[in-house]
Amino acid sequence: MGQLTLAAAGSVILICPLAQARAQEATQERTQELPQDAVADSPVSTEAAPAPLQYEVKVNAPGDLDELLEKNLDLERFRGNPRMDREQLQRLVRDTPEQAKNLVATAGYYTPVVTVRVDTTGAKPVVIVDVEPGAPVTIDKVELELRGFDPTPPLAASEQYDTEALKRSWPLKTGSVFRQADWESAKRALLREVVQTRYPRAQLVDTQAVVDPETHKVSLLVVLDSGPELRFGELRIEGLKRYDASIIRNLDKIRPGDYYSESALQSLQARLQDTGYFASVEVSADMSSILGEQIEAGQESQQADAAGAGADAKPANRGPAPLLPLVVRVTENKQQNVSAGLGFSTNTGNRAQLNYDNLNVWGTRFKSAITMETKKQATHANFYFPTTERGYNDSAGASFERSDISNEITAVTTISAKRNWGGTNLERSLTFEFLSEDKTVVGLEQTRSKSLPLTYAITKRSLDSLLFPTKGYVFNAQVGGALLPVLTDERFVRVAGKAVYYRPLGEKGELIVRGEMGALGSKEKRGVPAVYLFRAGGDQSVRGYAYQELGVKEGDATVGGRYMATASAEYQYWFKPKWAIAAFYDAGNAADTVKALTPKSGYGLGGRYKSPVGPINVDVAYGHAVHAYRLHFSLGFTF
Repeated sequence: MGQLTLAAAGSVILICPLAQARAQEATQERTQELPQDAVADSPVSTEAAPAPLQYEVKVNAPGDLDELLEKNLDLERFRGNPRMDREQLQRLVRDTPEQAKNLVATAGYYTPVVTVRVDTTGAKPVVIVDVEPGAPVTIDKVELELRGFDPTPPLAASEQYDTEALKRSWPLKTGSVFRQADWESAKRALLREVVQTRYPRAQLVDTQAVVDPETHKVSLLVVLDSGPELRFGELRIEGLKRYDASIIRNLDKIRPGDYYSESALQSLQARLQDTGYFASVEVSADMSSILGEQIEAGQESQQADAAGAGADAKPANRGPAPLLPLVVRVTENKQQNVSAGLGFSTNTGNRAQLNYDNLNVWGTRFKSAITMETKKQATHANFYFPTTERGYNDSAGASFERSDISNEITAVTTISAKRNWGGTNLERSLTFEFLSEDKTVVGLEQTRSKSLPLTYAITKRSLDSLLFPTKGYVFNAQVGGALLPVLTDERFVRVAGKAVYYRPLGEKGELIVRGEMGALGSKEKRGVPAVYLFRAGGDQSVRGYAYQELGVKEGDATVGGRYMATASAEYQYWFKPKWAIAAFYDAGNAADTVKALTPKSGYGLGGRYKSPVGPINVDVAYGHAVHAYRLHFSLGFTF
C-alpha cells in the first residue's frame, strides 16, 4: 500500500482527501434530517405516515473510540428521526464501515477492521458496530523549517529571535501517536507563539503529513515564514472628550521602537479598563498603516533586482521595518453614577449600600458609599488622582465606621492618604492615617484614643487565574505603626502577614492551604486603636465561629489581642466543571501573649459554584470549642 500525502498552504491540513471530508462532516453540528436521497425516495401519500422505525446502536471499540463513534456516526444522528424506515436503516448500515474508518483515522488508526451487523431478535433492531482499530500511526519524522526571523537593521546579531526554543516547544515528538486534533492544535500553537511578538504577520506557507499505512508511520513537515519584524510607533488616542490624554499616556508602558507584543497590548488595555474612566477600551497596532510602505518597498526591490540582474548582482539591502502606530480607542463612562444594592453576609448580617461616583471632581475620581449592616455601619469618601508618569496611584479620603462585634462597640473616624504602585503580580502601598476612636466594652467604661500610623504593605501574586485560582500562591505582608508622639496616645509597631497556596490534586481535586499571623508591640495596649489589634473567626478566618469571635475576653466582651495565628487546609473535588464539594479544617486564635494562643478548631463540609462574578462558597462548620454548628457564606476570592 502506498503513502497518503496532502500538502496545503496555510495552517489547515488533513491526512487524505476522503478522511478530510468525512471527518469534517462528522465533527460539525448537524440538523436532525435525513440525507436528500433518502427524502427523495420517500413516497408521497395523503394517508397518515407510518410510525418511525425505532432501533438501538451498540458500539464496541476500545479506549475513547467508542465515544468518538457514538457522537458522530449517522446511525446515532438519525436515531429517532420521524422518517426513519427499514430501507433508510439499511442504507445507513451500508455506509457505517467507511464512515467509522474515517472517524478512527482522526484518532491515529489507519488500518481498522470494522464490522456492522443488525440483531433483530429483540423488540427493537440493534445495530452492532465492532471496531478493531489495529496499530496506531506514530510519528517517525518531524521537520520544522523556519524562514525569515532576521533582525532588521540596526539590530545586533545578539537580538536574533530564538528559533531553537521555538522548535523545542513543538509538542508532537517522535514516537508519539499521531492524532488529527493534536496535529491541528500544534500548528495553531506554533503560529500563535510567533505572531504574539515581533512577527505578527507570520504565516504557515506549507504543511504536510505523509502517512505510510504499511509501517504505521507518519512524517510531518511544517514551513513557517516569519514575515517582517515589526515594532511599535507613536501613540494615537481616539475618543477622549472630557478627560486629559495624560490619563492614557501615563499608563502606556510601550515606547516607540519596542518590539510588537500582543501581551503588551492586552496589558495596556487592562490597565485602562481598571481606571474606571472608560466604558470600553480597544488597544491595537495599526497594521494597515504599513501596507502601503511595504508594497512600495517591494516594488523598489523588484526593480533593483531587475536592473542588477547578472552573475555579480548583489541583493538589495533591506532597510528598517516601518513602525506600527499604537492606537487606543476609548468610549468614556458617564461622569456621574448612583447605584444601590442589598446583600447578606454571615459575618456582619444584612446589608444595604448606596454609592455615588463622579469621574471628574477637580481632576480626580470621586467615590463614596454609605453601607448599613446589622453589625457594622460605615461611610467613606475618597478622591483618586490619575496615575503619574512613574506609575504611582495616589488617593486621599475620609471615613467613619461604627461596629458592634462580640459586645465591643467602636466608632472610628479616619482621614488618610495612600500611594499604590506596581502591577497585579507585585503590588505595593504606603498609607498615612489619622484615627480617632471611641470604644465601649459592655460592662466597662468608654475609652477614647487617637493615633497617626504609617503602614507599608506588599502583595505578591502568582496565580493561574485571578477569578478562579487553582494553582499558585498569594502573599501579603504589612509593617507599620505610630512611632512619633504626635497626635498619638500610645506608640506602637505592628507586623502582619497572610498567604494562600493552591495546588491541583489529580484531574478534579484541589488543595488550598491558608495561613495568617500578626503581632503588635507597644508599652500599653490601651490607647492603640482596635483596628490595629487582632481577632479571629469567621468566613475567611476560622470557620465554625462567629465573625471575630476569637480574641481576648474583657468582661462580657471579646476584644482584640496583641498576637494572632490561624491556619486552614481545604480539599475541593470538582465533580462537574462548575460544581464542587469541599472538606476543610481550620484552627487559630488571638491573644495578648504567645503562650495564650491556644488554637480553637473548626471543621466541616461545603459546596462551591463557579458563578460569572466569582466562586460562591457555602460551608457548614462545627466549632469544636463552642460545640455548635455555623453556616458560612461568601462570594468571590478574598485576600
